Amino acid sequence: MRSAPLALTALTAAALLLTGCSGDGDDGGAGETKGTGTACSVDGIDIEVGPANAAPVAGDTGNVPVTLTNHGDADCTLEGFPGVALRAGDSSATVPEEEAAQPQKLTLAKDTAATFTITYVRGEAGGAGTLDAKKLAISLPGGSDEREFPWSYGPVPVDGEVVPDATVSAFQQAGD
Repeated sequence: MRSAPLALTALTAAALLLTGCSGDGDDGGAGETKGTGTACSVDGIDIEVGPANAAPVAGDTGNVPVTLTNHGDADCTLEGFPGVALRAGDSSATVPEEEAAQPQKLTLAKDTAATFTITYVRGEAGGAGTLDAKKLAISLPGGSDEREFPWSYGPVPVDGEVVPDATVSAFQQAGD
């Protein structure tokens, strides 16, 4: 009869021990993969564009850093690449992902940030094969909403299929 209470005690202890293990390697730190969490949305994130290392003349390369800060109450996840488009009136050109970039899954806790960079070549003002971009549109993976910002870094060359001479990097934890 004594073995039944001991067996129940051992089972209870084992169950309590297992409930404390998530099995996903999460230690609660910002920027690490978590097993749960919803995708970040442009509505729940502050987005800051720049300050940029602008390309001063045609043919030069510039970099535009973008910082995303989660000011919501819940953690959210960034997985993949940001969606970036350059716009000039009715024309739009989707900025391709950096070919060598390896996206990682980031979890943003409240008041933590991630960054990505848009690298572009400045085009010839009024030249054939350039997009005189005036707006920058940003969307996040897993969502269809976007936010627009002014693009003040000049025209960008485009190829025949309206692909700009620009790339977007993968997300990185801010400060990395």
